[in-house]
Amino acid sequence: MRIALPNIISNITVPLMGIVSTAIAGHWGDDSTATIGALAIGVSIFNFIYWNCSFVRMGTSGLTAQAFGAGDWNECTNMLARALSVAVLMGLILVLLQYPLGELSLWAMNGGPMARDYFYARIWAVPAGILLFGFNGWFTGMQDAITPMITAICVNLIHMASSALLAFQFDLGIVGIAYGSVIAQWSGVLLASILLWRKYRKFLKPVPWSEILDIKPLKKFFVINRDIILRTLCIVMVYTFFTAASSRMDNPALLAVNTLLLQLFTLFSYMNDGFAYAAEALTGRFVGARDHIALKKCIKECLLWGVVLSIGFVCVYIGFWKDLLGIFISDSNKDAATLIELASQYIGWVIIIPIASVAPFIMDGIMVGATETQIMRNSMFFATLAYFAIYYIGSPFIGNNALWMAFTLLMVIRGILQYLMTHRLTDIYNKIIARQ
Repeated sequence: MRIALPNIISNITVPLMGIVSTAIAGHWGDDSTATIGALAIGVSIFNFIYWNCSFVRMGTSGLTAQAFGAGDWNECTNMLARALSVAVLMGLILVLLQYPLGELSLWAMNGGPMARDYFYARIWAVPAGILLFGFNGWFTGMQDAITPMITAICVNLIHMASSALLAFQFDLGIVGIAYGSVIAQWSGVLLASILLWRKYRKFLKPVPWSEILDIKPLKKFFVINRDIILRTLCIVMVYTFFTAASSRMDNPALLAVNTLLLQLFTLFSYMNDGFAYAAEALTGRFVGARDHIALKKCIKECLLWGVVLSIGFVCVYIGFWKDLLGIFISDSNKDAATLIELASQYIGWVIIIPIASVAPFIMDGIMVGATETQIMRNSMFFATLAYFAIYYIGSPFIGNNALWMAFTLLMVIRGILQYLMTHRLTDIYNKIIARQ
């Protein structure tokens, strides 16, 4: 709980940032439905970019946690240097390739002028966002959930304030939201650097580049990250396809409705990820320390708390889904009643998804901490194939419901496959016992 609760607090600020952005879009201009749709397309493009770069956080977290558990402070320092070096390189590449990347993404997502303006403004936040992945992965591996929490809270408060100021006070609209991200992300990098220096300067060792570039640990780092990248690419394909398919529905309002409903799921997923991050940190620590008894205990408790949290969200969604959606839509919006009525036809999927998502989220954390990323990758491959099959088979008959059914079953399949592929987790326990 010492690790999970700060992560929940920091994670909850991420969907709040999306909620505030969507609320700003919903209250700006005369055609808020079009603005929300443009924001959804722009955000989906950046989700594609960020999620494909999230291996910097996940790969760093598991390996750092194992070095921490083994008491290897030199390797902890080396992992920080590797993560930040990779982050800088990736950020530079993405900025240099912004035009072909942007035009291809906007074409694929059927993005209009507003989405284009949003993309080319927010792209300057990407290098900072990837650097924050490196920082946060390292802090998590060091069993430190407080520093990422402080950074996340500050980043998102700055984003909310600057986005609202730029959108309304300076009348920049959706572009103001994008520049708010730029200001917030770079502020986060500065803050993370200051906190790193103040808290860890006594423990960090001089950086020996010969060790950092040593082929054996570097190969392990990139093999793990290769699996995470491929797994994340599947997730990004799923989410991007979800938005793209929504934008091509017969009813144009379904894009806005699905975007709003997906915000509710995102709120749950970021909170449940607090326990997934705890599973990452503790699994890696106990694998490094070769303590299979403590590992079993922490896995059971992470799963249990994930179930408790999901039940709480189901109750909240059942009782207050209209109030939650009301946050995003202005009462003066001429389409408000239509959007709420349309959302009521699909809210059942959002209510049951928290239960379906518990296992895959927590199991992802366990796989990252144990560096069993190949299993995480393979389970996602099969689940993604099932997702597209379910959608294309069902969409001619049940339309938008097929999209939500495919999304829900994707979660169920991921969790089941990871559990079975590790022979009910016994493979992880046996690996630790064999090292003793």
